[in-house]
Amino acid sequence: MLHPQARGLLDFIASRNVPPTHTLPAVEARAFYRERRAVTQPEPSAVAEVRELSAPGPAGAIPLRMYRPMGSQPGDVLPVLVYYHGGGWVIGDLDTHDVLCRELSNGSGCAVIAVDYRLAPEHRFPAAVDDSWAATRWIRQEAASLGIDASRLAVGGDSAGGNLAAVMSIMARDAGDLSIAFQLLIYPGTDMRRGHASHTTNGKGYLLEADTITYFHDHYITDVAQDLDWRASPLLHKDLSKLPPALVITAGFDPLRDEGLDYADSLATAGNRATYVCFERQIHGFITMGKVLDEANAAVALCAAELRRALRA
Repeated sequence: MLHPQARGLLDFIASRNVPPTHTLPAVEARAFYRERRAVTQPEPSAVAEVRELSAPGPAGAIPLRMYRPMGSQPGDVLPVLVYYHGGGWVIGDLDTHDVLCRELSNGSGCAVIAVDYRLAPEHRFPAAVDDSWAATRWIRQEAASLGIDASRLAVGGDSAGGNLAAVMSIMARDAGDLSIAFQLLIYPGTDMRRGHASHTTNGKGYLLEADTITYFHDHYITDVAQDLDWRASPLLHKDLSKLPPALVITAGFDPLRDEGLDYADSLATAGNRATYVCFERQIHGFITMGKVLDEANAAVALCAAELRRALRA
């Protein structure tokens, strides 16, 4: 059963005739996504420090935002979560996920560095991958000056960001010189072919709809053959062994639910430590909606606790 709070949110959205994302040009969709967060997101938590940074990237500077948790001191060397925001590789930015990053930092005792990778359709696949990789490597290289512990570096993200975190973990394993300690995958997209059953059963009426997923896909992917590239569909990588421990979170009424479960199962089958938790009564995107969804706050607390445990923060 859909959680009554989630049902209330969907009914509220319907009553306001909110335009679906896939009906808007990308620039308008981004502005609308930024504006609507005030309705569902809690007030931003105070943290010890917020710093605007930038990393050199393949197409210029990549904006970053670093958070240090309440209670930390300037000289403390902290574990770090590198966070890639969701939004279908088309919308989302440092501001849309500011509240979540603050909550994860305070709850885990870790620094969090959010990555503002390039968006489609102006910058199609693999631009987001390339920026995320460049930023993550720079963060590791600059660990000492940033006051973070490169040996306790985690990656994480929601939706498209979960996809990027999964891809970063594989790339880091294959590169051999960037050790990732943990991956936090929140309703990740893992298979661009969009063929799992939940794409049909949850494809209409639960905020993220099949038409919107197609909109995101077609903005990001230039050629359907790229669906088979593991940098777009990490589930399709032929070797998922020797990857960092993972927490995979999904939502019961999310079109991406089944591919998230499939990825968690594939990680575990390949010999990795992979914990899977499905919030059965929730919808895609719920974790940032703690102002109106109680289970969002429970999910954030779970993520923070697992980060703290995995990184021994």
